[in-house]
Amino acid sequence: MAPVTPEIQQRSAKLQQLLQKAGYAYYVLDAPLMSDAEYDQLYRELQDLETQHPELITPDSPTQRVGDRPAAQFTSVRHNIPLYSLENAFDNRELAAWQDRWQRQGVAVNLQAVTDYVCELKIDGSAIALTYENGVLTRGATRGDGSTGEDITQNVKTIRSIPLRLAMESPPAIVEVRGEAFLPLDVFEQLNQEREQLDEPRFANPRNAAAGALRQLDSQAVAKRKLDFFAYTLHLGRGVVGESQIPLATQWDALEWLHQMGFRVNPNRQVCPSLAEVQQYCDHWATERVNLPYMTDGVVVKLNTLAVQEALGFTNKFPRWAIAFKYPAEEAPTIVENISVNVGRTGAVTPLAELRPVQLAGTTVSRATLHNRDRVAELDLRIGDTAIVRKAGEIIPEVVRVVLDLRPEDTQPWQMPTCCPECNQPLVKLETEAVTRCVNASCPAIVRGALVHWTSRDALDINGLGEKLIQQLVERGGVRSVADLYDLTAERLLTLERMGKKLAEKLVASIAQSKTQPWARVLYGLGIRHVGNINAQTLVEQFPTVAQLASAELAHIAAVYGIGPEIAQSVYQWFRIPANQTLVEKLQAAGLQFVGQAKSPSQLVGAIVGKSFVVTGTLPTLKRDEAEALIKNAGGKITGSVSAKTSYLVVGEDAGSKLAKAEALGVPQLSEAQLLELLGVTE
Repeated sequence: MAPVTPEIQQRSAKLQQLLQKAGYAYYVLDAPLMSDAEYDQLYRELQDLETQHPELITPDSPTQRVGDRPAAQFTSVRHNIPLYSLENAFDNRELAAWQDRWQRQGVAVNLQAVTDYVCELKIDGSAIALTYENGVLTRGATRGDGSTGEDITQNVKTIRSIPLRLAMESPPAIVEVRGEAFLPLDVFEQLNQEREQLDEPRFANPRNAAAGALRQLDSQAVAKRKLDFFAYTLHLGRGVVGESQIPLATQWDALEWLHQMGFRVNPNRQVCPSLAEVQQYCDHWATERVNLPYMTDGVVVKLNTLAVQEALGFTNKFPRWAIAFKYPAEEAPTIVENISVNVGRTGAVTPLAELRPVQLAGTTVSRATLHNRDRVAELDLRIGDTAIVRKAGEIIPEVVRVVLDLRPEDTQPWQMPTCCPECNQPLVKLETEAVTRCVNASCPAIVRGALVHWTSRDALDINGLGEKLIQQLVERGGVRSVADLYDLTAERLLTLERMGKKLAEKLVASIAQSKTQPWARVLYGLGIRHVGNINAQTLVEQFPTVAQLASAELAHIAAVYGIGPEIAQSVYQWFRIPANQTLVEKLQAAGLQFVGQAKSPSQLVGAIVGKSFVVTGTLPTLKRDEAEALIKNAGGKITGSVSAKTSYLVVGEDAGSKLAKAEALGVPQLSEAQLLELLGVTE
């Protein structure tokens, strides 16, 4: 076993201190310092260090206890049966290892029974323990530290999905029900909108909002939060359900009994005969969970047979017969190994955090954007820091915050370079902008970025010109602007690495084909700041020629529906720069299209203007905001939910509940192609 170095000892001590602080903030102060995913990963890091070096374990380490004490302002109550936390598995390998452990333990206790599994979605809310005496709800308590919680009975009674009396004539003397109180997503969004109107801070997530509601001293305030509840565990009498006179043999039986008694039980539960089917269930909900009306961060897997659960029992922290399969985190802690800068096509210099690779939302992340030097200063991010990195959906990973408690000694604040790393020219930062820029139009990074944008699918769509080839064209091919592409010949391309005759001829043909692309694509390809492909289409409809747009007054551009003052200012200034005027002249001489067709004001009025649209699901080519912008530009209205007043539902893949509601109400549906046809958007 490797010796404990001073660095490892310091890291272990700092992790213990931070996790203890986080536990107190979460359970006592009700003000979480970090997400569950962040806590899980830092906890796992400490656990791994203590496994490798047992001498690091101290009696007060967070790995040696379940939780922290409850807050003092509520009456403390002791749970008749402890509320254990669950062991976590983060992949199928760890799930299989858990199965091996419980099976080995089964052999040790002479367990002969064969059991299947019950899978239930892990609801992201707050655990509650409910006590019923002779069928009447007498106590509701928070989980607390698992042994002692807080009496929140009056608040629990405001949750309408929790029955005040069990739906049976002769109930057991004592029934204990465990479950999760949560905030539905639509209620959560409405709550945050109301808080914004009152100039109050938004809640970070539904779980925090639910936890905060349950610990309100005024139960009337709790009722306004409209909490919901799913029941998932049942205890009859003082022991497990099998000891009662009610014949329940499995976890599935217990869930069915809870449903009959009047509780909400998650409808997406499933019995799985094998671990392979458990894994299939977890894989299915990894993507499908985005369509649920509540938050879930994993799957709880339990052995189904109650007698087997009883025989296996518990460790000092976890039940041996259950585990939580956690989905990849959208936030995670990792160490910043370096801070570099990237120069984009507009000259914007963006700091980037070079990270120790970390798994995030199913991918390995090693770099994260820091936006600008002001953001770095705001974060006080330094090389060597432990940073929380976020990646939601397809958003570029970014640093959310720094874990200052884990900062190494002797770190220094980061400084933005004064010269461009690509061309060594001085960088400029205007007082009116947060961004630092390279203003050298010949900077290789700016030229490369402009070429990548020009050749992209939404612009000139030149097949075969990837980033590596573009880099060669800039460094060795004499290409200094997009106009230079149209001077390339097959012979010149053959001087580049790994370039054959057929490929060279194909590239020249692809470049020539791009000359037929319409004026709107050319305008977008020019890379004018703030002008996207939808804005370009809007401008071309009002300015059918480049001459009209180049000579237009600022007020005239800004008056176009859908074009704001920032876009108008950017377009106006771009056409007044001599170098850009020269570029347009060269492209015109090369044969590019700078003339389009104006849309008649009378077109599409009946089909779009004043009509109400809802966009749902993933569209084939348009992003949702792009589709909505097209509709708004044509005079339509965008709403967030489907109702009887909705004119059209625009449907993509994985449409979810909005599609079902539209079908029930008879709302007409449009595909992306049908929407574009209705809008008259053509190439």
